[in-house]
Amino acid sequence: MLSGPTVSIGPLVPDDFLPIFHWSNDVEASRLNASYRPVDWVSHRAWCDSVGQDPSRVVFAIRRHNDPKIVGYVEIIHINPTHRSAQLGIRIGAAADRGQGLGKEALRIALHYSWNHLNLNRVSLTTLRHNERAIRAFTAAGFRREGTLRRAEFIDGAWVDLVMMAALRPSRHAEPFPVQTATVEVRRKGRLGAFQRNTK
Repeated sequence: MLSGPTVSIGPLVPDDFLPIFHWSNDVEASRLNASYRPVDWVSHRAWCDSVGQDPSRVVFAIRRHNDPKIVGYVEIIHINPTHRSAQLGIRIGAAADRGQGLGKEALRIALHYSWNHLNLNRVSLTTLRHNERAIRAFTAAGFRREGTLRRAEFIDGAWVDLVMMAALRPSRHAEPFPVQTATVEVRRKGRLGAFQRNTK
């Protein structure tokens, strides 16, 4: 796993899948990144089972130090080894965990991983124009605006713009954010199959 001053990013474990399922079905949170569509358990289970099997995608759980509970996740997707590019997405699950800088720190660690382990040259993302907190976090982590897709998404009864942002690989001397590697055991409470049905 990779660690910053406050959080670490590392592999998902079965105990993480149920919280992610709840976050995927959070109607209020969905207004910040996509049109709401309910996610059923079968589809979610298939997504969980596919994690780690797709070489063009890496998914990390975000955790506070010394706490095994997942607070969010970050995805690096569409990894292209020819163009050395990828896209990034992030989710801090519970409202109580947002606005504390956890996402910004996780973004910086994910970029460090992209430059130093995936050897990428460019990482891009899109976010809704009205999600100002996310735009501030992306900017603080090193992303820069590249343009706007006007009326690109229909969210909660209204058309909204998408902001396109990207980060480019810095020179080695220009990356001051400290990231450490560590091996941490995350205990599992039970099998994935024991979870019951119950909100990107």
